[in-house]
Amino acid sequence: MRRLARLLLIVVTLLRFGVDDIALSGFRQGWVRWLARVVTLGRRFDAPRGVRLRMALERLGPIFVKFGQVLSTRRDLLPRDVADELAKLQDDVPPFPGEQAVALVERALRKPLSAVFSQFDTQPVASASIAQVHFATLLSGREVAVKVLRPGMLDVIEDDLALLHRLARWVERVSVDGKRLKPREVVAEFDIYLHDELDLIREAANAAQLRRNMQELGLCLVPEMVWDLCTPTVMVMQRMDGVPISQVERLRTAGVDIKKLARDGVTIFFTQVFRDGFFHADMHPGNIQVSTAPMTFGCYIALDFGIIGTLTENDKEYLAQNFIAFFRRDYKRVAELHVESGWVPPETRVDALESAIRAVCEPHFDRPLKDISLGQVLMRLFQTSRRFNVEIQPQLVLLQKTLLNVEGLGRQLDPDLDLWATAKPFLERWMNQQIGWRGLVERVKNEAPRYAQLLPELPRLVHQSLQSRARADEVRALRDLVAEQRRTNRLLLALVCAGLGFGLGAVGVQLLRML
Repeated sequence: MRRLARLLLIVVTLLRFGVDDIALSGFRQGWVRWLARVVTLGRRFDAPRGVRLRMALERLGPIFVKFGQVLSTRRDLLPRDVADELAKLQDDVPPFPGEQAVALVERALRKPLSAVFSQFDTQPVASASIAQVHFATLLSGREVAVKVLRPGMLDVIEDDLALLHRLARWVERVSVDGKRLKPREVVAEFDIYLHDELDLIREAANAAQLRRNMQELGLCLVPEMVWDLCTPTVMVMQRMDGVPISQVERLRTAGVDIKKLARDGVTIFFTQVFRDGFFHADMHPGNIQVSTAPMTFGCYIALDFGIIGTLTENDKEYLAQNFIAFFRRDYKRVAELHVESGWVPPETRVDALESAIRAVCEPHFDRPLKDISLGQVLMRLFQTSRRFNVEIQPQLVLLQKTLLNVEGLGRQLDPDLDLWATAKPFLERWMNQQIGWRGLVERVKNEAPRYAQLLPELPRLVHQSLQSRARADEVRALRDLVAEQRRTNRLLLALVCAGLGFGLGAVGVQLLRML
């Protein structure tokens, strides 16, 4: 009943803010627009369409806000007024009262605020869909940022996810592409990551891992966690000061090399994906700042680690080979990789798939980023995948979303950035390290501790193996002996029975003669 009420609320909210009018504006059929006007009681909407869409998403809650955040980075696909308005969802969601935040912090830490902080700003510095952030100062004088989970989030998210699960089941039943697109698995992945965002201890652990991974690269800063003050609903971390990456003119005035910043962003992304298999999967502009401090000038500052993507070694190797084949325009290899991975049926003609992929990708090479829409490329690839029954891999959905975010950031920073030329050398180095002589040496080095532990034990393990084999042989021989004895016993029993029968028969014959 509660979920049905939520569904009705969603429909009413969309109608109230005229989102249906925005969605149907491209329909040529006049009766469709007329029906929408009747449903909305002929109401005229005075607010601009971008404002109405943003307000509707804010009213509907965190899942819809996150959808708006992703859309806001796609300025090549959205009108400018809509993109500018949706950008406010990145860090400008209406906050909940500061007094309520104080109460939540005291409840989580089980201490009065004065026992932990010498100063706490009740006015949040950032407010997002899941939580909001307040600046504070510890009693030791250390400046920190305090992230507080929004109250009552779990019930709303559970209802929305239940509706998404139901919709996914419906799409899988009625859509011809339902089984191939795996909507239920995709929603299940989204379910996991969204619940991870509701546990700030998990987010703190993600941040700690990402901080270790990025230290040697020297291009990305991650705040240090104050573990004694981290709970599932409150997270205290090092305060980071930087300029939001969306404020390009301010960065340029500060002397930041914007073109280098764009290239560094691509390097950070591919390092996290292919070297570490552990990447920041919520890289919209509201979560990225740039340091202007002298010691770390021009470095990225990563924030909000609730959504982290992971890839297996097989995923990384397959993706890297695909990227390199794309960059080399080796479309036959791309087609072969799809067959080898099982993403397309084994009877698929490689030459036909090669030709289709070439038609999608070839027009986009040797062009600046401003002239390439990855969204349009993905749409064409989607149409091609439908033709060849390519199965969508749910574990790569977050990677696709992050790649769109990275493209959106690159477009804002440097429209002339050549994404392919920037990424190709990195991927080639990575592949050489993985499959070349250096890769072999590195794998042996990584396995050395195991070998060092195993070698002294090798004679004992060999002895145990021989003993086990000997015992197995003994058991097998004993089983054969028992089986042979059983056969012998059955033969003897048969002979005895036959002898007895013969003896009884002879006695019977003798008795008859006597009579």
